Amino acid sequence: MKRPPFCEIKSFSEFSKYYWYREELQQICKEIGIDSSGMKAELNSNIEEYFKGNLICPKSKRPGKSSARRTQVAGDDVPLALDTPLLACGFRFSQRFRDFFSAQTGLARFKFNADMVATAKKVRETGDASFTLGDLLDIFYGKKTYAKYDNSCLQWNKFVKDFCADPATAQFSDKLKSAAILWRQVRNSTLPKVYDTKLLKEMVSLIE
Repeated sequence: MKRPPFCEIKSFSEFSKYYWYREELQQICKEIGIDSSGMKAELNSNIEEYFKGNLICPKSKRPGKSSARRTQVAGDDVPLALDTPLLACGFRFSQRFRDFFSAQTGLARFKFNADMVATAKKVRETGDASFTLGDLLDIFYGKKTYAKYDNSCLQWNKFVKDFCADPATAQFSDKLKSAAILWRQVRNSTLPKVYDTKLLKEMVSLIE
């Protein structure tokens, strides 16, 4: 089954069946008018929110103070502090919260890491009203664990590693190129994004 264009995908669960590069996620976000900045985990989160009907506005289109009241999101009027619960302040991967964590860490260009993305998602799903911005900062520093991100962005790296480690691939002089040929077939389908010898046997004709 070929990967359909984004406009034909009806749910985030369907979207998640396919592999998307960061550049593709950025382009999708731009096309549907949502924030296209940040790491791959943040882009995936923005798209997930899109399917829920929550639009994360691009930075360039975010309202100034004069129009803030018309577009205010729940929690925007809650002061941010380390003891502020995520649910109370309507936490999301926006510039407001990047600025907050930038001030806390001293990093001029703060970026949410993958485990922070997974944690915020779990907090929303479980309705954990006790989890605070300070707790999320501890996740950033690795002081505590709440939820681990599924590192799907590393699937290609693992695919190549497993391909090269398989004795059955010794016949190929350019293993990287051969692995890429198989990866394209897997990437654009609903097949598991993993390599095994069975896959090679089924698609070896594409390489030869």
